[in-house]
Amino acid sequence: MNTIHQASRHPIQADRPAADFFEGALLGNGGLGAVVTTRPDSVLIHFGHNNVWDIRIAEHNQEKIGTFDSLFARLKDIPEHYASLTEDSWYQDYVAMAAENYSFPYPRPMPCGSLLLGFDQRTTEVLGHTLHIDNGICDIHFLVEGTPVTLQVFVDQQTDRLWATIKEAGSRLTAGSFINRMKLIPDPSTPQEIPPYQPTVNLASKMAGFYQTLPYASSDQAKAGAEPISAPSDRAFRLSAILSASIPVSPSEHELELRLAPSDEFFVCVQLEEGLASVITEIVKPIEPPTQLIYDEACSSANLSWEAYWSRSGVALGDAFLEQIWYRNLYFFHCSVKAEATCPGIFANWSYGMIGAEWHGDYHMNYNTQQPFWHAFSSNHVDKHLAYVSMVDHVLPISQKWARDYYGLRGAYYPHSAYPVDMNVMPYPVPHWGWEICETPWTVQSLWWHYLYTMDKIFLADRAFPPMKEAVLFMVDYMKRPDAHGEAWGDDRYHIFPTVVPELYELTPGFKKNRDCIVDLTLTKFLFQAFIRACDELSFNEAEAELLAEVDEVLLKFPDYPTADSQRGKVFVSVPGEDPEVVYNVPNGVSTIFPGEDHGLHSPPETYEIAVNSYRNHRNEGGNDLVFYHMAGARLGQLDLERFKRHVGYCLLPNGTCTDKLLQAGGRYSDTTGYGYMGKMGIWFENFALPAVINECLLQSYKGILRFFPNWNLEIDAEFTTLRAVGGFLVSALVNQGDIQWIEIYSEAGTLLRLYNPWDQGAKMISSSGQTVWTDSLITIETTQGEHIRFIRA
Repeated sequence: MNTIHQASRHPIQADRPAADFFEGALLGNGGLGAVVTTRPDSVLIHFGHNNVWDIRIAEHNQEKIGTFDSLFARLKDIPEHYASLTEDSWYQDYVAMAAENYSFPYPRPMPCGSLLLGFDQRTTEVLGHTLHIDNGICDIHFLVEGTPVTLQVFVDQQTDRLWATIKEAGSRLTAGSFINRMKLIPDPSTPQEIPPYQPTVNLASKMAGFYQTLPYASSDQAKAGAEPISAPSDRAFRLSAILSASIPVSPSEHELELRLAPSDEFFVCVQLEEGLASVITEIVKPIEPPTQLIYDEACSSANLSWEAYWSRSGVALGDAFLEQIWYRNLYFFHCSVKAEATCPGIFANWSYGMIGAEWHGDYHMNYNTQQPFWHAFSSNHVDKHLAYVSMVDHVLPISQKWARDYYGLRGAYYPHSAYPVDMNVMPYPVPHWGWEICETPWTVQSLWWHYLYTMDKIFLADRAFPPMKEAVLFMVDYMKRPDAHGEAWGDDRYHIFPTVVPELYELTPGFKKNRDCIVDLTLTKFLFQAFIRACDELSFNEAEAELLAEVDEVLLKFPDYPTADSQRGKVFVSVPGEDPEVVYNVPNGVSTIFPGEDHGLHSPPETYEIAVNSYRNHRNEGGNDLVFYHMAGARLGQLDLERFKRHVGYCLLPNGTCTDKLLQAGGRYSDTTGYGYMGKMGIWFENFALPAVINECLLQSYKGILRFFPNWNLEIDAEFTTLRAVGGFLVSALVNQGDIQWIEIYSEAGTLLRLYNPWDQGAKMISSSGQTVWTDSLITIETTQGEHIRFIRA
């Protein structure tokens, strides 16, 4: 399969000016992000960067937050008959105090300014643009005095630069004949209280730029002379634009603007520098003027980077829309994340004004931060997950501190919300969401997946095991507390109590809906089982014998998943005693299927039936379900792909990304709520995980056994190449004319290969050791590292 060719079939096009931020073409290199918008009189490109944040942080009231035990004791005294805990004035005041820090507008991603290329609207007409996702080039189409002209724009994949040149079709116009002004625009939402930007214009160098300091201390900290958490560490960025040397320029009455005269060539290079203010100083470093040679070298280098990216995996599907979803979202994923940059928050590296600032654009650990990386493994882009791993490393110290000082327990309690800045206290210590216990096992779950899909023991030992162990220590201690175990419960189980259902109920009087939440249970079970296996893989059984014994003890007396009888039969519910008709925000009731991976096609018939009932009975208000809910359907082999496609289409924006949109009233939303109100908040990074749903329809391996096309109509042709499977296998297969034609497997780690035989009459295996016919339903083979194996129908 030519994966680059497949990607080239899905350009994102506009047939008119795309003036709105959400109509613009998205470019990026995993650090730098650019949004290319077009107006009837100009091209306007907005810049952002995963590393560039307003790093100030409010951390007031630390002495008032108290401890978990002190709060829990007070909450127990609130009468059970209250409709809400906020009927108690003390709790109402406490919540207001604890939420105060989060009400400040910082920290947040800091937009890095915009580049404007202007022209005379009387002679020049914008026709639209084409974003080629195979190579990241955006072609902007014009008519200039009746002649077609193209402005080509792309982001360098090695450095934080954007390049643009004019490619014209016709000989009547010189290359630089219609762009008559270049201007840099600092972002209009830059807070007034931080130091003003420093502009620079150099006519001789054909350059304009501005420098912006991002102070470490907030203004009230600075006034009070408060000592910051560590040594003061202001950051800064500079946005610079330089034209080719041959373009005649003249000054403008407008700041940071150059007037341009016609020339024989047109090249512009925009560079973003970011880092510590002590490194990115106000002293402007010269940029080499762009030339045809320099432009061509940068373009060639970018093309090679994209070729390498697309070579990692690919699909060719008889369903064009599903194929489009797959390639476009993998394109956005590559633009928005890389191991060397800060892990993106909710809205990735594209921002302008207050776009991308909702909820601080932070890390939400009850699915938002985890979800974008769900497809990094199966799509064979595991390197992207390292950005997430570094984020876990970043939040580990504050998580350990919170477990120790707030809970009085061992290990680490991972946060509900976090920032990529220094933190001395949890950003959102409000109990009604801050007590979501599921976030601790959820934060470290993908560290174990990283190992399973690569079998990289060095990664397991050095980067996965330490944070996982910290989460295990906390969960064991939390479940063995006297309040969570003993005679008062009427059983011998270790319970998860208190806890909060994600996005539902908050804390309730008498804690009626605050115990043994199903997502807590399934993810904690996943964590404990992963820890047991990790100790075995690393030969840590003796060193961790005491903790392993505690884990075994808790697992032996682990609570059952809560269930209820619904109109569709027995179903899983999010918390004991819940009405099965409740409208969820996060798909809690199907969490044992995914991400818990406890239930699926591998389950016994009775359990599988409950899981299917739960999936079909699920009611979701929308906003947090586009990937999450459909992943569960694919894992069960029950996903209606036509309905899935319609849901994706409902959420699509003109730029090709999917926003979060509402589905129904009756939960937190009413009949008068704007169903698209989240569409203008930013580019939803989490929805780039859509390829994961398609991958699971083509190949499943989460239990260590390969299952082919478990949610695919074999009458629709499909081919995939080098999808990654548990065990360190790269897997390819083809379905044509209603039959699986062949399967190819590369054993990267030399582990045991197990797969369900896709052919009733048997499979012929062809490898370096010869040919073997397998008639068993489950095929088990010892492999060697680097071995290629091919299967065809016997």
